[in-house]
Amino acid sequence: MKIYVYDVTDFEKSILEALQKEFTDEIVLTDKHLTLETLEEAEEFDGISVHGYSKVNREVLIKMKEYGIVHLSTRTIGYDHFDMAAVKELGIHAYHAYYSPNNVADFTVMMMLIMLRKAKISICRALVNDFSLEGMMGREMRSLTVGVIGTGKIGSAVIKSLSGFGCKIIAYDKFKNPIVKEFAEYVDLDTLYAQSDIITLHTPLTEDNYHMINEETIQKMKKGVILINTARGQLIDTESLIKALEEEHVGGAGIDTLEEETGVMHVHVGTKIVDKRSLLYLKQFPNVLYTQHYAFYTQEATESMVRCGITSIQSGVRGEATLCEISVNY
Repeated sequence: MKIYVYDVTDFEKSILEALQKEFTDEIVLTDKHLTLETLEEAEEFDGISVHGYSKVNREVLIKMKEYGIVHLSTRTIGYDHFDMAAVKELGIHAYHAYYSPNNVADFTVMMMLIMLRKAKISICRALVNDFSLEGMMGREMRSLTVGVIGTGKIGSAVIKSLSGFGCKIIAYDKFKNPIVKEFAEYVDLDTLYAQSDIITLHTPLTEDNYHMINEETIQKMKKGVILINTARGQLIDTESLIKALEEEHVGGAGIDTLEEETGVMHVHVGTKIVDKRSLLYLKQFPNVLYTQHYAFYTQEATESMVRCGITSIQSGVRGEATLCEISVNY
């Protein structure tokens, strides 16, 4: 079996090299993105693995099918960089990665606490020996209502963690999780928007929820609401968020992923000109915590995602079932 691995990052390389030694299959590594041109290098291979940096569109998928390559994995949880309509139409087996939800769940709760206690301002002041308290009064979690949108593995883990703080937890999901009902009350979206002091997003990106947080939905929220996004950047309309922050309708935001991040995220930009005005403007707000899409980034999660990227293809080529296969029955 031959597997071609694109988008190899520095933090994945040692894990992939260990897998090359562990398995007898041929595993070829490159830091190139998957494109029509670079696909030619994998013509004789059984499967292809990519990271989120490669946009696997219809043209690439058609060429893969022509080459007889029908197994494709991403070493990420999300797979919105795959044209899933074309995947279904062409009969390609697509796989995504898995890791324990604790890393993103912990990061989410950390962001909430940082926002509530205005830690960004405190840290910046301390760097210039300003130890004043003006404007630093915070809130306690136990006094608040937290709304969780999406109660899959990560959303459920967030809810379980929050239950120890004594806050009221409400949740929304099309598919109700019976375990969640022990800790949270399911409500409709409008109720969640209206009642929540903090709203946190834990849903995959779909056509239906693109820009679900926009000018209209923000107006349904409490004045001073805190928004947390460790899911997908395109869930929030950035310009609407900026306007709501300027008008002080949104009291703060913890943002680990933003739709304008493409091309700069996970890159040391340094002194280069960055053509991402909304990103640069958003992160300057004192009540915005902006991080480089790294809520997932732990040793345990990275190893799990990389291993999934290889073993899912191996199982698929052998005709074995794998929990990593993406369902196309939508």
